[in-house]
Amino acid sequence: MSEPEEHQLKTPESVAADAEAIEIMRMWWSKGEPVMSVKPAFNDPLQFGQMLAYAAKHMAHGYAVRHGHNERQAYQRILQGLSDVIKSDNVETVAEPVSGPGGVQ
Repeated sequence: MSEPEEHQLKTPESVAADAEAIEIMRMWWSKGEPVMSVKPAFNDPLQFGQMLAYAAKHMAHGYAVRHGHNERQAYQRILQGLSDVIKSDNVETVAEPVSGPGGVQ
């Protein structure tokens, strides 16, 4: 996995300074499909849904800033993508073996 330094995601300073912060998910696009590592850290799954809604809003803003998209239209496209996957019946969970620190062998 290689990516230019300027495109690598960094931990926000406010999170690094918060001793109670919890990383919940990491996501990649690999070999034409989404791959993720998840931690169901909330007692109520509703909180994870709310976090996804915040992520959709933030990502729409990112598309506006980085790619010049209309933020509202980008948000609607993101919601359409969510809806398409939720309605599909061909999504399955595949658990991969993970070993070593950070899952790297």
